[in-house]
Amino acid sequence: MLGQRIAHPSSTNFDDDFEIPAAKRLKRVDSTESLSLLQQEAEEGYGSSPKPLSHRNEVADSEAESEEEEQEGGIPHASQTELESALPPVKTDKQAIAEYEATRAAEAGLDFKDRLGQRKWVQGKSSIYVDAFFLALETVLDEEHHLFDVAEMAVFQKWRDLSYEGQYLYVRLFLRKTAAWHRINRLKYYGDIADLNAAVDELSQVHSLPATTTTERIAPGEAEPPKDTILEDSFTFADSSTDHIDSLEEASSLLLVEELKSLAKEAKVPGKNKRELLQALRKTSQKQGGLGWSGLKRSDTEESIKSEQSVDCNEETGLSNGLGTNRDSYFVRKILAITGPCIRLSSAVLKLFERVHLVFYRSTEWTEKSLTTIILARISRRNFPEYIVSRSNNIFPSRSTLLEFEASIRTQFAVDTVLEFNGTVTKDGFQKVRSIFEEVYPRWLTILADEQRKEERVYESGEGAYLRRFSPAWVYTRIVHKGTSVLGRFKEHKREHQMLCELLNQHLFHAARRGAWYQRRALLEEHYMYALSPYDDRNEETQKKHWKRIALRTCEDGLQDRECHLIYHHDLQNRISKLERQLNIPKRLQHDFGHVRLAKPIERHVEGTRVEKERTPSRNSRRSSTGGDTATTNPRRGAKTIWLDPLEENGECSVEAMCLSFYRFQGWKGYHSEGGIIRTLFGYLFYDVLFTYIPNIYTQMLSTPLAFQK
Repeated sequence: MLGQRIAHPSSTNFDDDFEIPAAKRLKRVDSTESLSLLQQEAEEGYGSSPKPLSHRNEVADSEAESEEEEQEGGIPHASQTELESALPPVKTDKQAIAEYEATRAAEAGLDFKDRLGQRKWVQGKSSIYVDAFFLALETVLDEEHHLFDVAEMAVFQKWRDLSYEGQYLYVRLFLRKTAAWHRINRLKYYGDIADLNAAVDELSQVHSLPATTTTERIAPGEAEPPKDTILEDSFTFADSSTDHIDSLEEASSLLLVEELKSLAKEAKVPGKNKRELLQALRKTSQKQGGLGWSGLKRSDTEESIKSEQSVDCNEETGLSNGLGTNRDSYFVRKILAITGPCIRLSSAVLKLFERVHLVFYRSTEWTEKSLTTIILARISRRNFPEYIVSRSNNIFPSRSTLLEFEASIRTQFAVDTVLEFNGTVTKDGFQKVRSIFEEVYPRWLTILADEQRKEERVYESGEGAYLRRFSPAWVYTRIVHKGTSVLGRFKEHKREHQMLCELLNQHLFHAARRGAWYQRRALLEEHYMYALSPYDDRNEETQKKHWKRIALRTCEDGLQDRECHLIYHHDLQNRISKLERQLNIPKRLQHDFGHVRLAKPIERHVEGTRVEKERTPSRNSRRSSTGGDTATTNPRRGAKTIWLDPLEENGECSVEAMCLSFYRFQGWKGYHSEGGIIRTLFGYLFYDVLFTYIPNIYTQMLSTPLAFQK
């Protein structure tokens, strides 16, 4: 009955109402309205009788709770625990509300540069990914907008007009495998994208482009610019699978292994792995035809009419299963039903943004993780030195220079693909590289003469050494170098010697290769050139000695060339000593390289216990003639060896750790760093030199100058 009013009996003659006792604990004030109400009641006092309460729900648990505690300003509040009392006080007045509203207004007014600097993002409204993308785009357009035409500027404006969710989805796909299809139902970006389907539809929307008068100049080594790099009259930011996937080969690549196995089981296609299943499925689709019914007629029942309508519908969409057609369309529909709708970035717009990042990062190589450096820096996962960033528009003086530089990189990639990325090179591969070399060579001579003129008349403070790295001639020089080696494959040693002489006569591009050029030129002069050049009334023996003397001078020039790297000196010195003996040069006139030869290293032998693990036999492993599996008998070729560490209770370790244990047992302490200590000391000792202010040497977020990365 505590807290409930009880009327007095009539015998007591007590007719006045008594005041209701105060509650043991008052409710804490959480709003400014309650605060003003309490203040108003305090001013009015307790002269008037309060309204009676029929029932109170507060029950005192102990006498300790009946003690009232008051906040600052005399406002009572509930009792606090030790943890709550240790926390800072929470402001609940009008000033706290005003500060919160001011903070939200400031966040809403921040642009992408301010958010990147202050590291303030609101999920669903701003993101570090979108801001980093904007930083690269706006920096390039502010300083080097002359590199883009009207149509490309229209694409950039359409990008700015996209909603935040559309921009976020595009940037996240841009950071992934850009040329791949992505299943929409697997894009888990719900934290920033409320309606994923709406964002996909926005990126798939067709936009028109204004007409442009600029013409794309065909670069040497390319018959025509790739079609996926040219903007047409209209464009989309992303492609939809329903509009672009029409072949079984492209559709089957979307399946996971388990999904592919399920489809292959249904189609009764054999195969053990994904590659075999794909090959068998495509082969079966090409051979197997669908069941034809175009010549069959049934009675005009309701079922037959519906069947004929479905056949006509399939024929209109090009997915007819009549006789003489394969089952590609059937499998494509089946695969798309499994994967669901997919999305892929449009190639033309993607190449345009890659060009923007090429200009922004001042890089001669493009990777799909171009924004990763900025993002790691902004979230403090990677720290960079402080330096002055100075960008100017003289890196690429014109749009045509940029496009030619971009085309030269594609040509260089085509050459590297043939010579380095496809295993053993065939004769057709060498012929393809030679054809590219013949197309590039005249253009290389033209740009080389122009760069020589700039070096003599334009560049005054040595900036040409860096600016030339973004000249197409830098890439063409590497292609000429590769083509020169191909000439040797075709036994055209005279032409090869001519090209080596031209490469050595220029001192502007690829100075690090000069030592290799001297070596190859001396070898040709020693062994081949005597038979390929006129004798001039000399007999064969005299002709050979004549060219050996020329080879000797070539080696001497290489040792005297300041740009010839030290690693080539040993080979040139050995060739000089050999040629001097063959030419019977007197001992007193021969070169003595004893003062520059390295001392013989001291050999130390460390013994340990090596662990040989038996390999699990693979399904495709070759079997020997005796029937045994060679994979289980022979050691793993190229694999890292495993050793026992005696100081770590014979635990497994690498060979480097085992050798360090040998020295640690003798009281030494060592590190295995692969030259990292030397590089670190170099960076500390030359820190002020490396980061001295020079225009165009630095861009955002670099650990070393750009010249160190080429």
